[in-house]
Amino acid sequence: MKELWNKYKDTIPYLFFGVLTTVVNIACFTWFAYPLHWNYQIANVVAYFLSVAFAYVTNKLWVFNSHTNTWKAFWLEMGSFFLFRAASWVIDQGTMTIGVTLLGQSKFLVKIVANVVVVVLNYVFSKFIIFRKRDKLDKASKRQLADEKE
Repeated sequence: MKELWNKYKDTIPYLFFGVLTTVVNIACFTWFAYPLHWNYQIANVVAYFLSVAFAYVTNKLWVFNSHTNTWKAFWLEMGSFFLFRAASWVIDQGTMTIGVTLLGQSKFLVKIVANVVVVVLNYVFSKFIIFRKRDKLDKASKRQLADEKE
């Protein structure tokens, strides 16, 4: 069991928090689109933003165990997270528009399909770009701080 955990120590928590992020996204979308009767595209934007904020915190703290030592490193990490999530939002919104407006499918079902695609894409972005080990960046930041103190 420990061997399996070590092999998939990023993937297992990512899937767990990915499911929670998806629940946040779909629950917010459903709330905005149905009881509140918002336009589905606006409901999708707001739900996506709220779920991305949730995803950043969970990915940083519990999935990739990312520790930034400087404000610069923090803002770079968070900025890249939101930038790549904006890219995946384009895919999410495009899927919603095609599925609902052009194909006339159920908003709820199309939202679920869009989320599956986005979760896979976001894992690739997070694992290999956003939360990759940044030893060189952190070492350079520490050296810069030390130089500034002298």
